[in-house]
Amino acid sequence: MDQILQALVMGVVQGLTEFLPISSSGHLLLVPYLLGWDDPFIDSLAFSVVLHGGTLVALLVYFRDDWRRLIPAGLAALRDRSFRGDRDRRLAWLLAASTVPAAIVAVLLNDWIEQNVRQVGLVALMLVIAGAILWLADRWGPRTHTLDRLTFRGAVGIGAAQALALIPGVSRSGISMSAALFAGLDRADAARYSFLMATPITGLAVAYELVKLVRGDAGAIDVAPLVVGVIAAFVSGILAIAVLLRYVRTRSFNVFVLYRVLLAAVVLASFLAR
Repeated sequence: MDQILQALVMGVVQGLTEFLPISSSGHLLLVPYLLGWDDPFIDSLAFSVVLHGGTLVALLVYFRDDWRRLIPAGLAALRDRSFRGDRDRRLAWLLAASTVPAAIVAVLLNDWIEQNVRQVGLVALMLVIAGAILWLADRWGPRTHTLDRLTFRGAVGIGAAQALALIPGVSRSGISMSAALFAGLDRADAARYSFLMATPITGLAVAYELVKLVRGDAGAIDVAPLVVGVIAAFVSGILAIAVLLRYVRTRSFNVFVLYRVLLAAVVLASFLAR
């Protein structure tokens, strides 16, 4: 298949699966595997991470009004050393606290993860395990709190869960929503907090990979498929955010849990057949 078309498909997959709790990194490994693609650029971690640039822009565009409030509020809290009862000041620093664990793990383990855990079998396993965690969180989480009642301890816990998403198949949105549900947030606020929390850590990951691309550490760069993939990820990402936020207001995460299990079964069947 033409590389441009492959990049388009991968961009759409990235945009949809980044925000639905089904693992974007896992799908970016599984789609080429299941479709028999072997293009080294399309399969590269560099392409995968830069696709996150498209979903990062989707986050910034969709939540632009939130960030217009949160960034000045966070800086004001730092200047005054006080939240002064301001919800936005507090939320800004809750998000900062959630970013720290994943940032630390990424700095310490990024190269090891790149070399050791990008495996199809592990993706299938983590699809099931993280899916079970999401099912339990949705079933057992009290879902009685709004973001106003989220504690800093809870925020750090959600951030620590987000760090697990460096393993393909876990799903950053899925595991962070699970942690937020266990922390007591309702489904809608769990999803919203997960998306807001994704912005800084995704920005750091994209910046890191872009530095590697500029230095040439990531190998040859194919500009055209990169651009197509990023645009596709942006458009599909905007759609996925809107759909999920509306969906979870009245429905459970069970459909995503079922999808994860079925996909793992397809991957296992394909693996055994080969």
